[in-house]
Amino acid sequence: MKKLINSADTVLEESLDGLAAAHADILLLGAERKFVRRRSLKPGKVALISGGGSGHEPLHAGFVGHGMLDAACPGQVFTSPTPDQMIEAAEAVDTGAGVLFIVKNYEGDVMNFTMAAEMAGREVASVVTNDDVAVEKSTYTTGRRGVAGTLIVEKMVGAAAEQGMPLAALKTLGDGVNRRTRSMGVALLPCTVPAAGRPNFTLADNEMEMGVGIHGEPGRRRVPLGSADAIAAEMLNAILGDLAPSKGSEVLLLINGFGATPLIELYLMANSAKRILDGAGISTTRFLTGSYVTSLDMAGASITVSVLDNQSKELWDAPVHTAALRWGI
Repeated sequence: MKKLINSADTVLEESLDGLAAAHADILLLGAERKFVRRRSLKPGKVALISGGGSGHEPLHAGFVGHGMLDAACPGQVFTSPTPDQMIEAAEAVDTGAGVLFIVKNYEGDVMNFTMAAEMAGREVASVVTNDDVAVEKSTYTTGRRGVAGTLIVEKMVGAAAEQGMPLAALKTLGDGVNRRTRSMGVALLPCTVPAAGRPNFTLADNEMEMGVGIHGEPGRRRVPLGSADAIAAEMLNAILGDLAPSKGSEVLLLINGFGATPLIELYLMANSAKRILDGAGISTTRFLTGSYVTSLDMAGASITVSVLDNQSKELWDAPVHTAALRWGI
């Protein structure tokens, strides 16, 4: 295993210290590094909190800041944070308008965020994301996995919260964005968890895992490596078949790298996906391309399609200033 680490036991702590130092104008660490919080809170604004296992950076800590999250709770690599982390984060960032948890649909995350909501002693609502169309159940979930579509929910709900939308309306908005968003991924090479020191699954040189999860969970099938056009077509057939957007719909297209995929390949995938959407009569009016919801050093990518309306276009375009996303400011 070749990694830029000092010790497998201190990877998360040292990484969080580096994040806080590099982006000290935006965020700071909570006590014992239990959460990352927005440096400047906005009084009277609903506080948005998310989190999950580390290894998916910049999700979630990289989305803390103006126009997105108020706090993120990092667990150990691929391991849910604990309820006390969410409770302490809520205490730190709730300015009186309540708290909205945004939770990816993994059993550990859902259980611990639910416990935190019950124990927090304040008004808490939750949005659970489950945008992955690849499989209905997997190693970590009951029901569909929450993957890169979580970023879209956090961005749109974060913009609305910044504008003063109340808690109940934010939950309705987040649930709606989640329903209009679908994703699917493909892995070309596995990732290596530092504590394990070896790849978490194996693929032959001529194989790919179609529908892989962001922890390396099995997908729909293991198949021979195909062309970018063929890969994009299979993923978009599944996404569009499930999402069923009407012809003429406007969509946001997110091409997300899993950590070891160069941008030249991600933009190539964006080109392939756009041509397929054009052929289906779907208008791609918003794009995001890059590695935003990763799986350590896994090679591969996911495609996310989110159907837009006038409100969601305005919320996507609204100013954001975080470590990983910045525009309009």
